[in-house]
Amino acid sequence: MMQQLLLQLAPPPAPTLDNYVPGRNGAALQALRDIARGAGAERFVYLWGEPGSGRTHLLRGLAQAAGAPKALYLRGAPGTCMQNNSPADGGVIAVDDVQDLSASDQITLFDLYNRVRAAGGALAASGDAAPAQLDLRADLRSRLAWGLAFQLHPLSDAEKAAALREHGRARALDLPEDVIAYLLKHARRDMASLVGILDALDRYSLQQKRPVTLQLLRDALESMKDKPYIPS
Repeated sequence: MMQQLLLQLAPPPAPTLDNYVPGRNGAALQALRDIARGAGAERFVYLWGEPGSGRTHLLRGLAQAAGAPKALYLRGAPGTCMQNNSPADGGVIAVDDVQDLSASDQITLFDLYNRVRAAGGALAASGDAAPAQLDLRADLRSRLAWGLAFQLHPLSDAEKAAALREHGRARALDLPEDVIAYLLKHARRDMASLVGILDALDRYSLQQKRPVTLQLLRDALESMKDKPYIPS
């Protein structure tokens, strides 16, 4: 029901580097900001962490910040990139979930690393484990460890609550603590969804001409019961 409210009232915001809440991951965020604006000497970054730590958000945000056609985000197989020389030649490539690559795609990514390095481009990748612990070709694991490697840490509930309060203040919302507690208990755990639901509540409160309260949230969820749910 919470996700239904999110989809019907306000779609989740597109992931960007600006709307990523870093928590303990500030160094990883800064490294990607540097790549996006062509600053700094390091052009290879590897991110790893458990689901919900923000790997996909950061890589999508990097591609958005670097801008098309210079940047390309790929989830899984990188083969399509090899058919397009532009991103590899001095551009920025983000490859997500490398742990899922097939044997042939691992060779493709290995070759892509070499091409990007020769062309002066940048490549960021992510996986569910540190490079040495991935079940991949040894030569590809060595490429993934070429540059900076960051373990991403999920936000604690206290960090998420602080981020929601700050987002609320930016929208001139005095967010009650019971609303925050309800969202943390019942909503999806990623910050993009939490912020999207909060934005949906803000819109709903304007429509209803009522302040954001726990009762308003429950009323919004109740109003969704009889409406069709179209999953994303």
